Amino acid sequence: MGRADARRAQAQESRRAAKSGGIRRLFTWKKLLGTFFGIVLLGMGAFGALYLYVDVPAANAMAERQSNVYKYSDGTVLARTGKGVNRQIVDLDEVPKKVQHAFVAAENKTFYKDQGVDLKGTTRGVLNTLSGKGKQGGSTITQQYVKNYYLTQDPTVSRKLKELVISLKIDQQMSKDQILAGYINTAYYGRGASGIQAAAQAYYGVDAKDLNVSQGAYLASVLQAPSQYDWNSATDTGKKLVKERWAYTLRNMVEMDWLTESEKAKLTFAKPQKPKPAAGMEGQTGYLVEAANKELEKQGVTEQDRDAGGWTFTLTVDKKRQQALEKAVDDQLESKLDREGNKVDATVQAGATSVDPKTGKVVALYGGEDYIKHYISNATRQDYQPASTFKPLVLASALENESETQDGSLIGLNTVYDGTSKRPVVGSDTPFAPQNQDDRSYGPISVQKAMNSSVNSVFAQMIVDVTPAKAKETALALGVPDKNFPERPAVTLGTMNASTWDMAGVYATLDNHGQKVTPHILQSAEHRDRTVNPEKPKREQAISRASADTVTKALTGVVDAGSGGAANSPAYDAAAKTGTSENNKSAWFAGYTPELTTVVALFGEGDGGRKQVSLTGTANSGRASGSGFPARIWADYTLGALDGGSGKTFDLQDVERGEVPAPPTPSDTPSEEPTESEEPTPSDTPSQTPSETPSETPTTPAPPTISPPATTPPTSPEIPPLPGEDDGQPGERPGGNGAAQQ
Repeated sequence: MGRADARRAQAQESRRAAKSGGIRRLFTWKKLLGTFFGIVLLGMGAFGALYLYVDVPAANAMAERQSNVYKYSDGTVLARTGKGVNRQIVDLDEVPKKVQHAFVAAENKTFYKDQGVDLKGTTRGVLNTLSGKGKQGGSTITQQYVKNYYLTQDPTVSRKLKELVISLKIDQQMSKDQILAGYINTAYYGRGASGIQAAAQAYYGVDAKDLNVSQGAYLASVLQAPSQYDWNSATDTGKKLVKERWAYTLRNMVEMDWLTESEKAKLTFAKPQKPKPAAGMEGQTGYLVEAANKELEKQGVTEQDRDAGGWTFTLTVDKKRQQALEKAVDDQLESKLDREGNKVDATVQAGATSVDPKTGKVVALYGGEDYIKHYISNATRQDYQPASTFKPLVLASALENESETQDGSLIGLNTVYDGTSKRPVVGSDTPFAPQNQDDRSYGPISVQKAMNSSVNSVFAQMIVDVTPAKAKETALALGVPDKNFPERPAVTLGTMNASTWDMAGVYATLDNHGQKVTPHILQSAEHRDRTVNPEKPKREQAISRASADTVTKALTGVVDAGSGGAANSPAYDAAAKTGTSENNKSAWFAGYTPELTTVVALFGEGDGGRKQVSLTGTANSGRASGSGFPARIWADYTLGALDGGSGKTFDLQDVERGEVPAPPTPSDTPSEEPTESEEPTPSDTPSQTPSETPSETPTTPAPPTISPPATTPPTSPEIPPLPGEDDGQPGERPGGNGAAQQ
């Protein structure tokens, strides 16, 4: 290396050393500590200034809460709620000591020792707010009282800081008993109850002074999430969580020596009573408000938000059509029932949902005889089976998947199946041989005529040809809920659970040429400080137009020449399907015109809603099938809702006719000569499956001389279509038969 190079290297090293020394001089330990303490002092100074600046405000205007207004789609008032706050202040000495301790154990074990704030929890809350995670974060009882009594629920940093300062001041100005009394008297417990006295009445029907430890622990637990933890409306997850929090509260009470281990061991979970409807919710009003509130929850408007008042909620419900639906149920059902003198009539519950198939707007809803008398909404309940209203979905899946019969024929309306009652399905790992209604056999029958008469044996084989898995996939895409929905052949008879609301969405999607329709009842939610624009359902193609229109074509046949004849009218073009579930526990009529989709159902409900019972004998009319009361209600309502009728017709495209195989040789052709069939012995065994009730008495053809094929064409004119109804729920077992379903 030359001298010049050495000098350059030495100069570079000197510069690096000078730079490093400069950095070290800049970041010395003394300077870092000085900066840190400077920031701390600055923060303390800022907090001190904030402490002096923020005064304890006057209580927020609880007494100025406004009512909420619910309106029909035309702006006329449906109901007013929340005119006053459901709250009654009680002195702390009226609340049992152990119940007081339950609240402290659940919310803030250090309440009697702390200074009114939880700095760690508040910091976490501020960080969550800044990061957009909402209003999570720990708070002491004092902080929660301050938030409820002096401030608002807004998840803002400024509110959190004010809460911190005011809590410190309140802790200095008030005793712990005063703070605890203020907290339990202002907290919101759900069910419209603000304060412990209203909560005790709402959940247990007692005064606060009469609450026991278990009840107090539940009320303390439910404060964390009133809507989620209300036992009577909670999901399985919600019930699990509230029981865990109840147990957590009791464990903390033992830990704090407020409860002995032996006392805790004797306690059982205190399930609250069923909620009682608020005044003014009589008739159908309560059902409509309840449906709107459920949708509001999904849109982020919580029960506590609503309870604060000042909202105007506009529903999609058409006042005129709502009145038409109520009148149709009264005229076609309620006027014929003797609820006081007839044990069967006393169990009958009607439900209905009517939807605009283009928008999904719920234009009318019938939840039951009276919201005050029957709190469960029959329009949205999902504990009954839709029966044979599911069969069109099996056909839809066959069309959508271009399924073929066992002999390779493409399935369509003209495809011929073997309609022999109790015919074992071919190609299934699960044996299934459903009985048709009254054990009637139809022999070779087209899909169209099988749909008209709801022939169980045909659709049992069809779902095997499609596969239950694919049929379920199509059904879920159309809107059937995944409730009790096994992938087995028996589901072809509608053995899953669904509501009239669910099925209205499904049939509206068929009506809308396969484009998904999701029912909704909320049009708008407006508040002085906030406006909520409901999310519009996604408009996606659930199934192809050709598949949907082919099903619609099939269902027009049900109305014109099948079990839906009660809805046949020259005043409108209609498509529909009937259904009657196992042992006649429910009866359905799901139908639509080009501009209106409506599903009506009857449910047999016994033992206060805890038991499903038979509808047979309703109004002394024998079996209450889907083609009876539900169909007549549907027809009466539809005529009124359409102002006496409509000239619109279904615009059907690319209807799939299917393939008919070549006729078999004469030796393989089943006899067309019918013989009288025996009436089956009624049975309640699980092996029974539902079927349709024909208006004519068909005959039973002789069985084929070979194993029954999936499709067998007729060699002579087919027996005429026979309207029918299902009656029963399928069971599956080797060689299983089944009672019938429509």
